[in-house]
Amino acid sequence: PSRRSSDLYQAKAQDYLAQAKEHEAMVAAYKANSSLSNDKNQASTISHCEYFVTTFKALADNSQEMATLHERMAQEAPEKLIPTGK
Repeated sequence: PSRRSSDLYQAKAQDYLAQAKEHEAMVAAYKANSSLSNDKNQASTISHCEYFVTTFKALADNSQEMATLHERMAQEAPEKLIPTGK
């Protein structure tokens, strides 16, 4: 575990959040355009985008938790390597 791992998870979380925002924008665009906001698009495209908003936000949360965990392990690791003299 290292701070580098933490940074990688942080970057991944930001990437997932960006993808969630892209899909949120697509949902808004489809809903704002009455010709695209029909039953067919609601069932396919809009629901598809809403699914990915939820999924990418969950992945971002997971990655953030992993980043926090790796940061904590990186901080604790040097302490465990210091000889205690016992």
